[in-house]
Amino acid sequence: MFAAQKLTPIGALIIADLTQLIYMSQPFGYDGPTLGAILLDARRCNERDGITGALVCRHDVYLQLLEGPQKEVEATYARIKRDDRHAEVVELVRRTVTTRIFADWAMLHDPEKSWVWSDAEISGGVLDRASEADIVHVFETLAAKVKAEPSV
Repeated sequence: MFAAQKLTPIGALIIADLTQLIYMSQPFGYDGPTLGAILLDARRCNERDGITGALVCRHDVYLQLLEGPQKEVEATYARIKRDDRHAEVVELVRRTVTTRIFADWAMLHDPEKSWVWSDAEISGGVLDRASEADIVHVFETLAAKVKAEPSV
């Protein structure tokens, strides 16, 4: 169900400046090969930089959570904003946290199985109106589902 590369060492690191950043973007050229390349790049770079997270993908929106050392999260987000596979990148949440939601995952891929908003709600701007708590809750729910599935 969930496609990911599971890691333990990254999540075990204790980081004083643990930052969590959630953004949304519009996919540009959304298809299997493009998504595969994004995930491959993300996992490679995230392992290198001590970043964990999850990417919820749909044909109309990407919603991604990044967590790790502040400097590395900022650099990753800057790369994403320059990446032409993402259009209209919008930061939704940025906060300092004490624990990771996806400590075992370089980049969990959720192919919209846990999605709570319809296409009409997304096109109507629900993410623009959602509270920080609502957006974080999407990822907390996803993490709980992943932990409950023994096959992941």
